[in-house]
Amino acid sequence: MIRVDNLTKTFAAPGGGEVHALAGVSLWIDRGEFVAVVGRSGSGKSTLLFAMGGLATPTAGHVQLGETRVYDLDREARAALRRTEVGFVFQTFNLVPYLTCLENVALPALLAGSSRGEATDAAARVLERLGMSARSRHRPAQLSVGERQRVGIGRALVNGPRVLLADEPTGNLDPATADQVVDLLRELNGEGQTIVMVTHDLRLAARAGRIVRLRSGALDTDPPERVTA
Repeated sequence: MIRVDNLTKTFAAPGGGEVHALAGVSLWIDRGEFVAVVGRSGSGKSTLLFAMGGLATPTAGHVQLGETRVYDLDREARAALRRTEVGFVFQTFNLVPYLTCLENVALPALLAGSSRGEATDAAARVLERLGMSARSRHRPAQLSVGERQRVGIGRALVNGPRVLLADEPTGNLDPATADQVVDLLRELNGEGQTIVMVTHDLRLAARAGRIVRLRSGALDTDPPERVTA
């Protein structure tokens, strides 16, 4: 499903020099896996996730989604790939505040070319699957933080992506609500959804099918004593 080959990402450091966010990462993720990526702050977790999803062009190396080498595509083609093949879930939800839950979830379908009716029907089905039908006409400010994240997950799922990429999806949630969100991700994975989740919480990471650890931008085969935000 996802193949990362010798991925490197370098940024210019303030005042000169370079920061190596990723240092030759190679990784395979099979269809239907639920993989948690863990590591300390600055270890390259989110950079790796965004590179997988076509949002962070690597300095060197390749990302392959299915049969497609993501960074062989031009910017427009990568955007089209993200709209249909990749779903992103963010820590800060990134919902449009003046749209209802239904409209927020329907938005990616509209951007992918669905008619308004098709997008609305698809969004309604996703919200029903997530237990959010009763909130479909509410706006984000009227929801709990856990409900907002469910809407964020629904938005990521509406186009039926091959892979779901979640960047600290429980970072703004209390422990009980975080468990509920991971329960939901596990349910989706049980139905065949491929999921990669970045998290600093080893307790939640342990509920994924596999844990990948990063240290200083490279894969770490030695389990850390503690992972902090």
